[in-house]
Amino acid sequence: MIQRGAGFNPENRFLLHQQGILHPEGIDEEIQTGSRTQYLEEHAKTIVNKVDSPDVGMEYSINPYQGCAHGCAYCYARNAHEYWGYSAGVDFEQKIIVKKNAPQLLETFLNKPGWNCVPISLSGNTDCYQPAEQQFRLTRQLIQVCQRYNQPVSIITKNARILKDADLLIPMGQTGLAAVMMTITTLQEPLRRAMEPQTTTAVQRLRVIESLSKEGVPVGVMMGPVIPGLNDHEMHDILKAASQAGAQFASYTFVRLNGSVKLVFHEWLYRQFPDRADKVWHQIEEGHGGKVNDSRFGTRMRGEGPIAGLIHQQFKKYTALFNLNQQKWEADCSRFTKPGQQLRLF
Repeated sequence: MIQRGAGFNPENRFLLHQQGILHPEGIDEEIQTGSRTQYLEEHAKTIVNKVDSPDVGMEYSINPYQGCAHGCAYCYARNAHEYWGYSAGVDFEQKIIVKKNAPQLLETFLNKPGWNCVPISLSGNTDCYQPAEQQFRLTRQLIQVCQRYNQPVSIITKNARILKDADLLIPMGQTGLAAVMMTITTLQEPLRRAMEPQTTTAVQRLRVIESLSKEGVPVGVMMGPVIPGLNDHEMHDILKAASQAGAQFASYTFVRLNGSVKLVFHEWLYRQFPDRADKVWHQIEEGHGGKVNDSRFGTRMRGEGPIAGLIHQQFKKYTALFNLNQQKWEADCSRFTKPGQQLRLF
């Protein structure tokens, strides 16, 4: 059976009528668990999203998949699944929406007369290298489109499957057209299995950093999220290991549990860590003014108060100690071109 992060399906706030199992003892076990991942193909209308949030570090993003089988209990993207009529819980991990026409939509977007080339991020929501990529290869096709147009792209992932596209990313990374952020939340394998059940190990993620950086691809590490009482004490070791593997820059976020993520994470936390769940929950609240979420730009990603302040101080100390963030990735937008454009002029 596939291990899931969420333990249930919270109600979808947008639906007037909900469905569920009232008497599970009368349901066949295989049907009840429904552990198999379902891929739902969607003919999307658009694929490039303008990012209006000023504190996420990107202007445009692409998400070839909605929902994510990685099963991270804390994932803020869970709420987006409710817009599709599903739950932010098990549905988010089990019902994956596949935007099969994403590469064609990107090419159409890049051909628009008004496109003023800036870097595009893969992905701003769900992981573009989640297990679905093994079957559908949409992320690879999107990178190929970017390569043809000399369109700079940044990638954030926690999956070692990105190395399957090293043949594309290495030449692009060497010429200012690609950069990678590898998310590492913990070096403790038992915590990773509980918190991010379908992701690759920290050892594999460090191998990605080493492999790509060695070939000249700008690579960084994202410690997101930092959860007090669970992984905050690992910041030193994670940043040190990433730096030794070749990471050039680093970032972090303080955990925030918005919308239905609050319900999913709360159930997961008290199920997985009943001995310290109260302490962890209250420390998250201390970092958000008595709540577990803060929607204010500027503070929502970093938190506030003594605990969040200490984490920020540690981040500054360790990035300086391990020579991270000494330089920023400089994307080269000067070579952006539309294939065949010159031929159409004659």
